[in-house]
Amino acid sequence: MNIAIIGATGSVGGRLTQEALSRGHQVTAIARKANELPAQAGLTPVAISYTDNAALTTAIRDKDAVLLAVKFTSGDGPQILRAVKAAHPGRLLAVGGAGSLEAKPGLDVVDTPDFPAAYKDEALAAREFLRSLRRENELDWTMISPSALLAPGERTGKYRVGTDQLLVDAQGKSHISIEDLAKALIDELEQPKFRRARFTVGY
Repeated sequence: MNIAIIGATGSVGGRLTQEALSRGHQVTAIARKANELPAQAGLTPVAISYTDNAALTTAIRDKDAVLLAVKFTSGDGPQILRAVKAAHPGRLLAVGGAGSLEAKPGLDVVDTPDFPAAYKDEALAAREFLRSLRRENELDWTMISPSALLAPGERTGKYRVGTDQLLVDAQGKSHISIEDLAKALIDELEQPKFRRARFTVGY
């Protein structure tokens, strides 16, 4: 597929880029410093700001899919969404946060008393972006929310898949590696199971 990855130089976006390239996809890597990416077969870096609506729309126009891996506290979420809608890609696949998952029915993780204050603004912004997607009538979208702890690690390929509830293992830990998150999202790109829906992965 011919895809665009917005936020391709970040920790998540970089692993999405490598996972997609390893499977033979053509990747347009979009980031402010995309020109610093090493040259690779199938990779087209585009160094632009997400706030440049016209340039972003042009870079992602008519792609088979756009993958979004950015921090939503930047305030660029609504603007990026407008550019995506104007570009008419086949699909939008976004990486959100764990905060919008349910700790229990009716209670989001971000609203629990022990949620870390340092991550709250980003979690709330990501939740609002998910809500905006759920109001969408035009886009063929999917959002993936990681487990509570998302960190670099191994690409094991062994994890559980859920929908709106936080996944916790037998030891009470909620975690997933960035590498396995990237695998799960590229799997969804290739074999859609969660169209116009959010899903999560965890060990």
